[in-house]
Parts: sequence; C-alpha cells; structure tokens
Amino acid sequence: MVAPDAPTVTSSRSRRLAGLDGIRGLAALYVVINHVFLRAFPGYPVDHAPFWAAWFIYGRFAVVVFIVLSGFSLALSPARHGWRLDAVSEFSRRRARRILPAYWAALAFSLAVAWLIVPQPGHGVPDGTSVIVNGLLVQNIIPAHSPNAAFWSMAVEAQLYVLFPLLLLMVRRRGAAAMLATVGFVVAAVGIVGPHIPGLDTFVIQSPPDLAALFAVGILTAGIVGAGQPRRSWPWPRLALAAAAPVLAVIWWQGSVWTLDHLYWVDLALGPAIACLLAALATGPPAGRASLLRLLDARPLRRLGSFSYSLYLTHAPIVAVIYERVVVGRVATGVPAFLVSLGLVLPLTIGFAWVFATVFETPFRRAHGTSRVARRRRPRAAGVPA
Repeated sequence: MVAPDAPTVTSSRSRRLAGLDGIRGLAALYVVINHVFLRAFPGYPVDHAPFWAAWFIYGRFAVVVFIVLSGFSLALSPARHGWRLDAVSEFSRRRARRILPAYWAALAFSLAVAWLIVPQPGHGVPDGTSVIVNGLLVQNIIPAHSPNAAFWSMAVEAQLYVLFPLLLLMVRRRGAAAMLATVGFVVAAVGIVGPHIPGLDTFVIQSPPDLAALFAVGILTAGIVGAGQPRRSWPWPRLALAAAAPVLAVIWWQGSVWTLDHLYWVDLALGPAIACLLAALATGPPAGRASLLRLLDARPLRRLGSFSYSLYLTHAPIVAVIYERVVVGRVATGVPAFLVSLGLVLPLTIGFAWVFATVFETPFRRAHGTSRVARRRRPRAAGVPA
C-alpha cells in the first residue's frame, strides 16, 4: 500500500509529485469506509446498501490504486537514470526501513486488540503461527488466523518489491512495453487456467497475480512521465475518463455479485484508467489539470495522505472494536449502523493513525529521505522533469 518518496514537478521542498498524497489519502479513507460498510450491511457479495453507499462494497479497488501508485512511485527515480537502481541491496534496505517499523508496530497493536478485546471478524483468534506468518509477511501464502483484515495486501506488496529489480532489468533490455506484455501474458494465463487447477485456484484468491500486472502498469507509467514532449502532451485526463467509464458502467450494470466474482479481470480493466490519471497529474498542461490538482493537493488531503500508510495499517482493529463493542445490539443494522459507525470510526482511526505515524512512520521516512539526497544530485536524463 505504501508508495515511496517521489521526485516533484511543483516544489523542490516537497520532493513529491503534486496530488499523489491526496490519492493515497482518499484511497486509505475508502478502505476504512469499506470495512465499516461490510459490518453494517452483512450479506457480502450481495449489496444491500442504498444507491448512495453501494459503491463502498468494492474495497479492493483502493488496493488496485495503491498497487499502481506503488509501481509508479518506485519507478520514477530509476526512469530518470536509465531504469537502474543504485544497488538491489540498497533498495531493499531502504524499503525495509520505510515499511517494516510501522508494519511490525501495527502487527503488535492488532495482536493486542485481537487477544484482549475482539478478534477480526471471520478470522478467528490469532495464535503463535499468526505472529510468525504475519511478521515475515507471508500471510498470503501460509494460512493463519489474521489479526488484521488489511494485512493481506502488505504481503503481496512486499513480494512485488522483490520482483521490482527484475522488472527494471526487463525494461532495460526489452523496453517497458515488452515488460508489461510479458507480465500481462503470465497473469492472464494464470487467471484463465487457475480456477481449474486444484491449489492454484486458492493461490489466485489469496495472492491475486493480477496485482503484479497492475504494479507493472505503474512502472510503465513512470516511463511516460519521463518521455518526450509529444508523449507527455497526450490528453491524459480524457484518456483516464475514457478508460474508466466503460468499466464503471459494466460494474453498475452487472452488480456486486458478478463484479466481486470477477475481481481478477475487473482489477486489470481499471489499471489503465489509474495509470492515465497518474500521467495526467504528472504531465498534463496546467489548464487541463488545475481543478483536479487543487482538489488532490488541498492541505487536508495532503495531510491525510502523509499518514495514509499508518491509517491503512491500524484502522481494521479499531473498526472491529467500535462495531462489536459499541454498535452491535444498540443500533439497527443497515443505514443507522453505517452512519453511527462512521461517526465514531473516522475520527478515531484518523486521530490514532496520525499519532501512530509520528512515532513509527515519520521518523523513518525522514531518515529515508535524508539517505537519498546524495543520489538525487546525480545528472538527470534528458527530457525527464526535475
């Protein structure tokens, strides 16, 4: 879920592309609302919510955004330097320092809540195996009771980090399009044959390979940001809208049961729209992206995005406590439970995540940024924004 520090086109001080923190913040907030939704409107995958809340059943779509954004952000710096990392060991060390302290602290918090107050709904009480499996980030491969419903995607993303240097090598040797085509072919093949092979079908559900293709889409998009002016001047906002509209129309027409039964392919269909949105934010002419940038780069969203990783990591235990210990038995299921839960959960999760981030995330992010200063002084490739 986490996206690394990225070069900026708007401020040498922020060292980030404008709008990315806003996207992170909105996606993390969407996941929080989704987990409240699933408790207030039981019956998944059937959507019993009114039209104004119905779309919150699709929490997986936020993960799709995070994965594309992760590949995009990680690849921005290599794209400026011939698609090369300084060293795989250095990349791994930076990723571990950026990701693991907050993750392990969130694991300890989640275990404490599950053991002392209430376990995650549908996951059972975690045991020693849960501690080891989640601590090593292999919970999507080895079955274990989960202390946190959001942790599955962290394991997938950690494994994509391992794949990242290989994908960059493919880009250097064959090009970004060939890299994406290769990953896409493998992912499509697994998606077609997986449901018919015992064992592989379970793997497809627990470790959806489609996220690897979305990660590759993000890497390709980083190359577009650094391309020549003709490619950068494409109508990326309109392309994003054109890519998203038919997918959203099909989801609305088919409904939640069909959509959630075909998430593998729906995820892949949404990838190009997210990639075009990122390209629009990073390369579009100011007149064409001013309104969207103002929204996504507004101070509240930018602030929320700055600790969105902590919000993602810590919200699920809080949602479980609020719903199971406060809402159940006191508020009617459905819209009343949804609204009351949101009124309690949103301020609590956001406030807790902010405090959590100041202790377990921000200090390591600052150290991460300091270690990159020397590397950022290297000459830039021609045609790539500063």
